[in-house]
Amino acid sequence: MDTLQKYPLEHNKYFGIGATIFFTALFASLSGGYAMYFVFNGDAFAVGFAILFGLLWGTAIFNMDRYIVSSINKEGTTNQQILQASPRILLAIMIGIVISRPLELKIFDKEIRQKLKTAYLKGQHSKIDTLKKTYNEKYGMELAKVADLKKEKDSLEKDVNRSRFQLNEEVFGEKNSQTSGIVGYGTYAKQKQTVLQEKTDRLKAVTANAEKLDQYLGQRKDYEGLNNLRLFSEHQLDSLAKVAGFADRNWALGQLTYNENGTRDLDTYLAISFIGYLFILFECLPVFVKLMSARGPYDIAIAKKQESDAHFAERDKERDISVIDSVYDHHRDEDIKRRKRTIANRSDNDRERHRYD
Repeated sequence: MDTLQKYPLEHNKYFGIGATIFFTALFASLSGGYAMYFVFNGDAFAVGFAILFGLLWGTAIFNMDRYIVSSINKEGTTNQQILQASPRILLAIMIGIVISRPLELKIFDKEIRQKLKTAYLKGQHSKIDTLKKTYNEKYGMELAKVADLKKEKDSLEKDVNRSRFQLNEEVFGEKNSQTSGIVGYGTYAKQKQTVLQEKTDRLKAVTANAEKLDQYLGQRKDYEGLNNLRLFSEHQLDSLAKVAGFADRNWALGQLTYNENGTRDLDTYLAISFIGYLFILFECLPVFVKLMSARGPYDIAIAKKQESDAHFAERDKERDISVIDSVYDHHRDEDIKRRKRTIANRSDNDRERHRYD
């Protein structure tokens, strides 16, 4: 900052770069907070978690962007600067993608909810169909037996009605190919009455068996959960779409780019893509501005300052080495003198101890 304040003409350029970084961090805060809100959706502290994470995420992006831009120097040729900035541009693209996704979820919120409602309804249909298929396979013999009993019951009901009608014709003496034409409850009428009674008894037995089997299958449906499974109402679908998590909403956003027949919906795909490209460009813009800007007095001053600091650090290293060498030499000389004195004193003691005159 002290160096930049010396060159007022550079203020606008770096103010613009700094403002771009700040607004990128602001969008990152909104994006991260919105994503975290859906992670904790339904929790009493969801809003608090979203605000806290949004501030942390925005601060992290701000610091990262600031480092990326400030670490690009204007030394060297254009190709060297581009090569130096390439990793930073790739990192900026990744950050732009991460930032743009939650905001895209918010922009297409209505379409996402409708897609989720359709998906939930299809899923419920599929679940019901699967349960029905499993139920039919598991109780196929019982279902076939019920179908046979009902078929026999229908046939017996027709026979009973026909036999009852023929009995009435016999009793009242109507002459045809099935009656004798004799009025009264005679031999033929009794025969027809017996046949009618047998068919009626059989009908009662078949009906009772069919009802017992129906009751058993109904209990099995309850046990398998088939009777309790219903299609979602419109209110239920709205509730499910409202509380959908981040993963479901992200999936629905991806599905918006396809039509029902599986072909690409170009209009929606371009709309979602260009929103993502916009945030990626916005994230890369500070790097591009720094690369495209001409080398100004601030860049020259910073380069000179770095050179002088590097030279000072080098000289400081040389000074430290020289001091260390001098101190080491002094310690070495003192150590040599001390050891020489020790050896001399030891020799004098040995001579005193071994004198024989």
